[in-house]
Amino acid sequence: MRLVNRGSDFYDNEANFEKYMERRQWQENANDTLEKPIMLELIGDVTGKSVLDLGCGDAKFGAELLGAHHRAARYTGVEGSVNMVDAAHESVKGLNAEIKQAFLEDWNDEAQTYDVAISRLAIHYIEDIDSLFQKVYHTLKDGGTFSFSVEHPVITSTLQPSGTRTNWIVDQYFIEGFREQQWLGGSVKKMHRALESYYIALQKAGFRVEHLRESTPQRQHFVNEETYLRRQRIPLFLFLSARK
Repeated sequence: MRLVNRGSDFYDNEANFEKYMERRQWQENANDTLEKPIMLELIGDVTGKSVLDLGCGDAKFGAELLGAHHRAARYTGVEGSVNMVDAAHESVKGLNAEIKQAFLEDWNDEAQTYDVAISRLAIHYIEDIDSLFQKVYHTLKDGGTFSFSVEHPVITSTLQPSGTRTNWIVDQYFIEGFREQQWLGGSVKKMHRALESYYIALQKAGFRVEHLRESTPQRQHFVNEETYLRRQRIPLFLFLSARK
């Protein structure tokens, strides 16, 4: 039987989990300076809306969406990692939120349930995005939106077989499949696929693609000029937003 690569398993290694949570505290981490601002732009106004978050991690983003500034009506987070699920429950305690423990490959939900679906840096762990996108389409209300971020194909195409990066040369770009990376002291496999494959998968599922972004850095999100200039060298993330 073929073993399924599940990215959330990485965070159930205690050392990996602790290093990741520590990394997220860095003031200029890429998630907060590059990825989050663009995701918020794509998501738009969530006032009074029900939000589905696939691969929700510690769900701090969900707590933010439910807060006074964004005012979402309801939040449902789906996460495979036990450690992350425990952290997510703490993040949304007392709020109108539900955290479901499930791998995205196995997750299913009822039709016409959510106004907004999001996924932040989780889908690049998934091999079969056609099935996942079809399930997202199924669970969204008519006119609902799906916005997600992944590691940019320029990044995943440079992950080398040894797991150790020796250069930033794009190679075998159109040969899709899992590529290994040594990260935070552990080993993780990420699915490399061409940019057009994400786009086509959304169309096949029935979505109308509305936005495509590539993590262009915005100066106001950086304290240090050096970090800002470094982030201009190569696109770290790819974003797509589509409507049912």
